[in-house]
Amino acid sequence: MNNTHLDAGQFTQDQQFDTDIVIIGSGAGGGIAAEQLARAGFNVLLLEEGAYYTRDDFVMQERWAYPNLYQEGAARKTRDQAIGILQGRTVGGSTTVNWTTSIRTLQPTLDYWHSELGLNFSGDNDLTPYFNHAEQRLNIHQWPVPPNANNAKLQQGCEALGWQHTVISRNVNGCANLGYCGMGCPINAKQSMLVSTIPAAMALGARLISRISVRQLHWQGDSITALEAVPVDQYFQPRSDISIRIKAKHYIVAAGAIGSPALLLRSKLPNPSGRLGKHTYLHPTVISGALFNENINGHSGAPQSIYSDQFVWPAQRDTAGFKLEVPPLHPVLMATKLIGTGEAHAALMQQFNQLQVTIALLRDGFHPHSQGGTVQLDDAGQPVLDYPISDYLWQGMRQALLAMAQLQFAAGAKQVLPIHHDATLYSSWAEAKAAIQQLPMQKLRQTIVSAHVMGGCNMSTDATQGVVDQNGRHHQLQNLSVFDGSILPTSLGANPQLTIYALIWRNCQQLISHLRL
Repeated sequence: MNNTHLDAGQFTQDQQFDTDIVIIGSGAGGGIAAEQLARAGFNVLLLEEGAYYTRDDFVMQERWAYPNLYQEGAARKTRDQAIGILQGRTVGGSTTVNWTTSIRTLQPTLDYWHSELGLNFSGDNDLTPYFNHAEQRLNIHQWPVPPNANNAKLQQGCEALGWQHTVISRNVNGCANLGYCGMGCPINAKQSMLVSTIPAAMALGARLISRISVRQLHWQGDSITALEAVPVDQYFQPRSDISIRIKAKHYIVAAGAIGSPALLLRSKLPNPSGRLGKHTYLHPTVISGALFNENINGHSGAPQSIYSDQFVWPAQRDTAGFKLEVPPLHPVLMATKLIGTGEAHAALMQQFNQLQVTIALLRDGFHPHSQGGTVQLDDAGQPVLDYPISDYLWQGMRQALLAMAQLQFAAGAKQVLPIHHDATLYSSWAEAKAAIQQLPMQKLRQTIVSAHVMGGCNMSTDATQGVVDQNGRHHQLQNLSVFDGSILPTSLGANPQLTIYALIWRNCQQLISHLRL
C-alpha cells in the first residue's frame, strides 16, 4: 500500500494526526463525503474499523467473507437475540457487501417526513438532482439482464396475482451476473465506495486509516476538540496498548446507524432531545422458502433484480406495510436460517437448488406502535441494539408470511415453508393459509433478520426533537456532522443506500459552503 493508506493494526507506538476533516466510517455516507470534500480541496482523513480488502481478497466463499467483512462475523443480533443483523465492517462498509439494490426514497416517505416531522425535501431542498448525481457517479440503472429464477418466481407470482412489481436498479458496471455480491465483488463491477469514491478521494490526497476504532470524541463548549482511537486486533476488537489522537477542524461521524449513536453515547455528547440512540429502525424481515420441481439455483445471477411494492403502503393505517424481495441463496446463509434439525434440515439442504426464497421487509417507524429500538452500550462500551417487537409488527409479519406463501404458490411452487420454528412444508395455498393464521408470533419462534439499519441520530428542524438538523449538522456542536443512515427519522420502505448517497451528497455541498465562509 502507498502512504495514502495506513493500517492501524501495524502501529507500534502512539500516533497523532492533524487534518481539516476527519470522517469516521467509510460506508455509503463516509465514502460519498470523502470524495466530495477532497474534491473541494480539503485535507481529508478517512477512518475505518474494518480492514482494507480488495477484489484480490474476495474469493466468493462464505467462510472467508462473513468473519472478515461483516460486523460480529455476520452474527450481530439484537439484545434479546430475536433479530439477526447483517452489516458490513470493511473499507466501503455495507456498500462492499450489499446486494446492489438502488432505490430512490419513496415519495410517501418524504411526504410523511414533511407532514409529521417538518422535514421538507422539496423546492430548494429537492433531492432529485442528488439522486441524479449519485446514479451517474455509481452507474445506477435498471438491470437489463433477465432475472435469475429466484427473482423470476417473484415476478411470475406477482403477474399471476395482478400485484405490482418493478425491475430493480443496480450500482454495477461490467457485472458478470455471478451472484456473490454479499462476499465482495471479485471483479470490481459493483460500484461500492471501495472501488469508486474512496480511490477517487485518495487520488485527490485523502488518507485512509483502516483497522482503527474511534472510542471517544472530546468536546468543550460547542466544539469537538479531538478524537481518541485505538487499533483493533485480528478479530476487530479494540486494543488498549496504543493510543491514536486526531485533531480536525470538522468531524464527520459516518459509522452507521449502530456505530454512530454508540460513539456519541460513549463520548457523552449533549443530548437535550433525549433521542440519541433511540428510534433506530431495521426493516424487520421475515422469510418464506418454496420448493419447485425445476432448479432455481438461487446462488447464481444478480441477487436482487425484481421487487414488489404491492403491500408497502396498505390502505389501513393500522397495518404494517412490507416490501417483497428475494435474497441470494448460499449454503451457510440458508443453513443458518432454515428451520428444523437433523434429518429434516438435511433433507431441505439436499433440495437446495430447488429452493426459492422470498423476503418481506417491514416498514417500521410510521406508527405509534413502531418506534424502532434503542442503541445502548455494554460494559465494554460496545453497542447493543434493544429492539422490542410490538403486536403491530407481529401482525405485519403474519400478513407478510401469508402474502409470500400466496405468491409462491401462484408462481408454481409445489411446497411452501414459512421460516418459523412451528411451521412445516405446506402443499397448497389453502393449507398454508390456515396454518400461518395459527402460528404463534413470538421471538425466537419466528425467524427475523435485517440488512438495513437506520435512525438513532435522527434529523429534525427542532433541536428538541432530534440529534442533527436537516443538513446532518449536530444541533449543539458546531464542528460535528453525522453523515450516514443514522440521521433518517424513520425507516424508508426501500433499501437505503441510494437515499444515503443522495442525502449525504446534498449535505456535503451545504457543509462545503459553510466551511468556506
